[in-house]
Amino acid sequence: MSQTNILLESGTNELEIVEFYIDEETDDGGIYRSYFGVNVAKVLEIIRKPKVTEMPSTPHPAVKGTFNLRSRIIPLIDLSIWLGKRMVQTEAPKVIVSEFNNITNAFLVSGVTRIHRLSWEQVEPPSGYVASFSGNSFTGVVKFEDRIVLLLDMEKIIWDLNPSLAMHEDPDKVTKVQATDEIFYRALVVDDSASIRKLIVSTLLRDGYEVEQDINGQKAWERLVEIKQRSVDEGRDVLEIVNLVVSDIEMPAMDGHNLCKRIKDDPVLRDIPVILFSSLINDKLYHKGEAVGADDQITKPEISTLTQRAKALIEQKGRPRRK
Repeated sequence: MSQTNILLESGTNELEIVEFYIDEETDDGGIYRSYFGVNVAKVLEIIRKPKVTEMPSTPHPAVKGTFNLRSRIIPLIDLSIWLGKRMVQTEAPKVIVSEFNNITNAFLVSGVTRIHRLSWEQVEPPSGYVASFSGNSFTGVVKFEDRIVLLLDMEKIIWDLNPSLAMHEDPDKVTKVQATDEIFYRALVVDDSASIRKLIVSTLLRDGYEVEQDINGQKAWERLVEIKQRSVDEGRDVLEIVNLVVSDIEMPAMDGHNLCKRIKDDPVLRDIPVILFSSLINDKLYHKGEAVGADDQITKPEISTLTQRAKALIEQKGRPRRK
């Protein structure tokens, strides 16, 4: 199975997930099957387990080694070990080769079932209990009649395994805005990951922005509708209330592409600059952000460029003044 073209139209609030499973040996000698999912947009292909070369030292027991795939050396991560499971050994385990944040990795699983086409409205955020129990390794829950599928946070897994790849503030790259009592820079940050949202907010605050935040596109859209009504009622330009939206793409309830499309289709809100900030931004998928009118797109590790590019977009509209 290979993944080369994403057929979903931009801004429809839909996604496709690859459903896979891990067969775990239970204490009484039985087998328990757990179901998981990952966004198709992150999957390059699904292959049989290749011959793996062990490495002299690895950051975690889950990293089984590397293998050669068409002249590319790719690390193999055993998801069962990462999740603390004892995977039953089978003759034909599958490997999901993924790419996000311009990095290629592979994940060993027991098997793959099918691809589901869903609305983000069908994806529920994990409860606090599930999130804490899983070490915050899941971004969403999809409930089918006979099973529950947990959407894995592949970025967090990779960042935990290799912290050098994770996002972090760069104190050497500060782009201070000249905010005063009369002039302000106010951003709305939208991301379902509390840790990533905290980092984005911290970076913007450090550089002089006023910041509000929401946990998904639906919450952000409801806030923006209220802001729109306020601007109409008070006879003010909406940019006098908020002048930037920074949004993730993958979020329960409403994704960033749909949020961006709604903003750009609205006659009052469309002048607000929108930056899509996501691990899904690459050469193959950049056009999806363009199709919904995003003003800029930044892949998640490049947070050091965020405030500089945000400042340029805001000042294109004229520096906002309080009234």
